[in-house]
Amino acid sequence: MSPTLTTSSEANGNVSAATARAAATAAAKAEQTGPQTITLAKALNTAMADAMHADPSVLVFGEDVGMLGGVFRITDGLTKTFGKSRCFDTPLAESGIVGMAVGMAMNGMRPVIEMQFDAFAYPAFEQIVSHVAKMHNRTKGTVKLPMVIRVPYAGGIGGVEHHCDSSEAYYAHTAGLKVFTPATVADGYRMLREAIDSDDPVMFMEPKKLYWSKDQVDLDALRAEHAENTERGTSSEGRAAVARPGTDATLIAYGPSVPTALAAAAAAAEEGRSLEVIDVRSLVPFDDETICASVRKTGRAVVIAEAHGFASVASEIVARVQERCFHHLAAPIRRVTGFDVPYPAPKLEHYYLPGVDRILDAVDDLQWED
Repeated sequence: MSPTLTTSSEANGNVSAATARAAATAAAKAEQTGPQTITLAKALNTAMADAMHADPSVLVFGEDVGMLGGVFRITDGLTKTFGKSRCFDTPLAESGIVGMAVGMAMNGMRPVIEMQFDAFAYPAFEQIVSHVAKMHNRTKGTVKLPMVIRVPYAGGIGGVEHHCDSSEAYYAHTAGLKVFTPATVADGYRMLREAIDSDDPVMFMEPKKLYWSKDQVDLDALRAEHAENTERGTSSEGRAAVARPGTDATLIAYGPSVPTALAAAAAAAEEGRSLEVIDVRSLVPFDDETICASVRKTGRAVVIAEAHGFASVASEIVARVQERCFHHLAAPIRRVTGFDVPYPAPKLEHYYLPGVDRILDAVDDLQWED
């Protein structure tokens, strides 16, 4: 069944009134439950549902995202709630999925598309770098592309190659794209709502091994925060967060590596060492201020990422911190990353992925005085 689309003129003419009605309806139906324990998957699902309630120009599509709810069930229930014209399946054709989203975004829609797995996005790479990233600049700012490309990425699920790639560096290197990667349940909701609201294209990198991680969050409070930020024109976009305060060294991580960094910091505390953990959150735009403030305070840093170390986001972080904090450093910055080999077989991935022991070894190597 082909989706029924609203034209640009219809969307522009109807969105404001329809948005107000939909938002009021959604607010009336929202359960006032207060803090509750939910998964990252549920937070992402709720973020899309709330965005679709609030704005009729938001629609979701991709491979198996309709009635199945996606391979990881992140879009579960959206087709039932909003109909096949708002959440629908596509053929197995990633380049076509992205190309269709470009056309929709150029004509007043806000598509949110899913690539199913990280490496499945590669057939769409030409569309992303040649058109998604460049359309706004190519048209001298007259055409915006408010679209989100959701990419479940990285390893830790016992998957094989083409299912566990850490592909964030390709997108971070491509000017014209924003690149977000949440590591917590609350940020999953918060950052996806911000991505959908953005008038610029966003690569939304979802750490698939964290989909079923749980935390206690207040969805009503997150909705109120989003509404307040929207009214004020503010957001947390492009800002890193101090996930754990410390004084002796800084662990800089993002996405799937944040829980590992926190575990390393907890282990170090038992040995009497205080490690600060920074959750980068947004790779593009990048928060130099928060990260460098931490490194200037501690004088030492380790960057942690699952991706290959060579020519990586981790490399860029090291370079940026080195340029800005050189006279504050007591030791060279270290990296703990995936090895520069193709992603290994499932039974070997624990050797490949950064772990607590490798992180603590790097911290021990930061030229501490005896």
